[in-house]
Amino acid sequence: MKRILITGVNSYVGNSLEEWLNKYPEKYEVHKISLRDGTWKNKDLSVYDVVVHVAGIAHVSTDPKMEEQYYKVNRDLTINIATKAKDEGVKQFIFLSSIIVYGDSINNTGYIDKNTIPKPSNFYGKSKLQAEEGIRPLNDDNFNVVIIRPPMIYGKGSKGNYPRLAKLARKTPIFPDFDNQRSMLYIENLCEFMRLMIEHEESGLFFPQNKEYVKTSEMVRKIAKIYSKKIWMTKLFNPLIKILRKRVQVVNKVFGDLIYDKNMSGNLYSYQIKNLSDSIEATESVIEGDKMN
Repeated sequence: MKRILITGVNSYVGNSLEEWLNKYPEKYEVHKISLRDGTWKNKDLSVYDVVVHVAGIAHVSTDPKMEEQYYKVNRDLTINIATKAKDEGVKQFIFLSSIIVYGDSINNTGYIDKNTIPKPSNFYGKSKLQAEEGIRPLNDDNFNVVIIRPPMIYGKGSKGNYPRLAKLARKTPIFPDFDNQRSMLYIENLCEFMRLMIEHEESGLFFPQNKEYVKTSEMVRKIAKIYSKKIWMTKLFNPLIKILRKRVQVVNKVFGDLIYDKNMSGNLYSYQIKNLSDSIEATESVIEGDKMN
């Protein structure tokens, strides 16, 4: 049995991973710890086989006052706890980074392959990339470092852009039918991927994603269908969107392109357990009451 410590008691990914691993009680014993104060520095990590570090500041801010906090939490804390884990004999350290280290798709094609050089455009992306750079040298034969750069994560209880879009899909009668592509990752697919990283004692840099790229309008259509909402898809606004997505961050987030080359995610293991349609249905099925409204 492997003993696993997850950092971040209020983390969406951390809580989801704990629930996922608890399905295998004969294989994994899972504990969580808060890093909000300094008490973690006195915790004995030698009893754990794996530390999964998901704690950090997840939202993107442009407030200059937040810059120091981003580096303190996302970079310095990551390096410090990884170093402590290695010094105390932990065998594997898994760090949840982000596709955001490549910046946004306003200033590039939105296509990422193995040769694409990270170029973060905000504090969040820069702090994540610098954390990666800080822990990568710790990897050796006795300490496996796993760095995961997921695209947008969604699922039951997720926060961020997906629930906003889902709410819009349930309310709006009209939505632009604009051709774009986004890499996304359903939470259960991510959890299974992380479980397999633990099971096979992997190390390295990884780019998990769903099998299918997502077209925003198609995802909105699927969500609306679940709620039996009629929505009219139109190309009327496409010329304006094409211009604005190059200039306006909000428009770019909805209609921009940002994808990983599928060869980067490959079939290392069978972690893509739900396709897009099934994952959206599973995500939205928790709000049964809303379907009656």
